[in-house]
Amino acid sequence: MKYYLGVDGGGSKTYTLIVDEQGKIVGKGSSGNGNHQVGYDEARRNIRKSVEMALEHARLKRENIEFAYFGLAGADREADYKILRPMIAELGFPRHEINCDTMIALRAGTNRPYGVVLICGTGTNSAGVNREGRFYQCGGFSYQFGDFGGGGSLCVEAFRAVIRAWDGRERPTLLTQLVLDELRYASVQEMFDDYLDHNEVPPLKLTKLLFQAANQGDAVSREILRNQGVELGKSAKAVIKHLDMGSECFDVVLAGSVVTRGEGDFVHAYIEHAVKEAAPRATIVKLKVEPVVGAVWLAAESSGIGLPEKINRRLRSISDFSLI
Repeated sequence: MKYYLGVDGGGSKTYTLIVDEQGKIVGKGSSGNGNHQVGYDEARRNIRKSVEMALEHARLKRENIEFAYFGLAGADREADYKILRPMIAELGFPRHEINCDTMIALRAGTNRPYGVVLICGTGTNSAGVNREGRFYQCGGFSYQFGDFGGGGSLCVEAFRAVIRAWDGRERPTLLTQLVLDELRYASVQEMFDDYLDHNEVPPLKLTKLLFQAANQGDAVSREILRNQGVELGKSAKAVIKHLDMGSECFDVVLAGSVVTRGEGDFVHAYIEHAVKEAAPRATIVKLKVEPVVGAVWLAAESSGIGLPEKINRRLRSISDFSLI
């Protein structure tokens, strides 16, 4: 029996899945941040923890794994791979490959060997592969280097909106009470002083409040989410233009919790508008499969065998890692 291991290492969680050649899930593991750019030691520890948990669950050893595929946030440049290659090699898998997490999300979201993917989870990233196999990545390097958004930025935007409404620079917003309740403060003044005095950073969980307030008609929240959609649309257009895909028929896969689990259509409409301008025949696809499934598929394909379509259909039902 052949076994394939896939890893999805993101900015807030790392998932590992082991599947046999018949498509049966035999092992899984999970841990925290797997992005070395966020913290090398933490990422190294979490990737190992997730992998070893899955191996223990499957009662397998490393040498039993036919191929291991690692889709890692932060695997963006050769400088990153110089760090990641020894980190992953020390895990001891005889045959393995490392790629950016964008590629496992793209593989999980489309049946075509080409397309575009937009990731908006803790951070943002965009990438694509054209028919000729040419790859291009746009973004993924933080706000300072041109990015905007993802949960790591949107939670700050929500927090800022409350402060700006409180001090008079912005309109009143439903976010004020939602954020105070979420963070358990009696007033904005109390929250302001506490965060300023202790150099606190707004938590990721504030991002969901933007969607909650937007659904209730809050103009400030809708504007923040609109900005996120517009920025993702710009990234998609840049990738499409760079890869000369404007006349092609392909999927634009949306991955990451902000664009797959956020309530309402406060982001997607702006992405779709931009994509249709750049490539009228493109189709927006919201990823419904856990990206780690894409890593498993790529592990099987990298081994030179691949999995039968019937088995792939079975794996496509994995939409929530916690339910496996």
